[in-house]
Amino acid sequence: MIFLGFSAGLPYPLLFATLTVWLASVEIGIAEISMFGWVGVIYAMKFLWAPMLDSLSIPFLSRTLGQRRAWMLLMQCCILIGLFCMSFFQPQTNLSWLAYLSIIIAFASATQDIAIDAYRIEIIGNRFQGAMAASYQLGYRISALLSGAGALYIAEFYSWKLAYQTMALFMLVGMTTVLVISESREQKPIQHSIHWFKESVIHPFLEFFTRNGYWSIMLLLFIALYRVSDLILNIVANPFYIDIGFKLSEIASITKVFGFIVTIFGAFVGGLSVAKYGISRPLIVSSILLAGTNLFFLLLESSGADLRILILTISADNFALGFSGSIFIAFLSSLTNRNYTATQYALFSSLMFLPGITLSGFSGQFIESVGWSDFFLFAAAMGLPAILFALIIVKKGWQEQ
Repeated sequence: MIFLGFSAGLPYPLLFATLTVWLASVEIGIAEISMFGWVGVIYAMKFLWAPMLDSLSIPFLSRTLGQRRAWMLLMQCCILIGLFCMSFFQPQTNLSWLAYLSIIIAFASATQDIAIDAYRIEIIGNRFQGAMAASYQLGYRISALLSGAGALYIAEFYSWKLAYQTMALFMLVGMTTVLVISESREQKPIQHSIHWFKESVIHPFLEFFTRNGYWSIMLLLFIALYRVSDLILNIVANPFYIDIGFKLSEIASITKVFGFIVTIFGAFVGGLSVAKYGISRPLIVSSILLAGTNLFFLLLESSGADLRILILTISADNFALGFSGSIFIAFLSSLTNRNYTATQYALFSSLMFLPGITLSGFSGQFIESVGWSDFFLFAAAMGLPAILFALIIVKKGWQEQ
């Protein structure tokens, strides 16, 4: 499962964080760069075509490998070919082709995620699902670090073409794994898409509204607003580092490698906070941190390419990201009904990302109009509604379950 997690985590940075650095380094406009954030909508909406992987067989592959492995292998081939093709296009003259390929790769990557999740659930009993999920996450984080920091190191010392080609070849790890592992013995196909939609979308939402009453609207609004301030800044953060003069290797070492360590530390502190204080108080703190740490970018803008200020900014921002991640996972888990745990959690997660991802596509246009300083203030201000909703929910309506 570590190797399947590795295969799942590899494409994501290459379509967002790493790609935005590439585009910024060849002086593509910030408005065009931020529009690539809309590719993330594909990941957020992947539950819509999940039934396809149950009902649609792939000629030859499904018969030879089985349904789950067939879909995994096909999508991995698409990702490998797509990343390899991206390496041959120059952003200055072929930006639209890079956008088309990003969409294709994102669809293949999201579909691979669906197949891997289904395989993980079916291959082993519930007793060991925690260990399987942990192994998956370990592989995912390792590959995300590789395609984030590793690709930037290769790009600085060699070329972007070699960076993307090298990352494409790492997809062979997942492809080899699929060919070696056995197919899940018990598969639970969803045979009718209308039935699936009722069971996976309508019924879980109706149960949530029935259980929480009018507070359901408040809770859903809070979920939708929680990460908006972070997501609208995240898509333009790497171009900002390039704009003020940091080298690719500096971005890789500090924002990726060091940032990864800080994020893990923040997640650990967040988990301890929930264990000691419950969800309520840490939830308010996390909302404040997500918005407030955006202001560190103002300090970074005024200082220029100062590594000490970059380390300070990344420390604050990534700690907030890791801390809030642990808190919000606990919060979303507390909202789910045990009969609909997987479906409600998936829908809540999609709702959490969709507004921020949608707005992030306009971040570049906003920056071109008002500049970096006002944008960072705006990004911080976008976190105020989430803070307000957190206070209202904790003080007035929501009780930890």
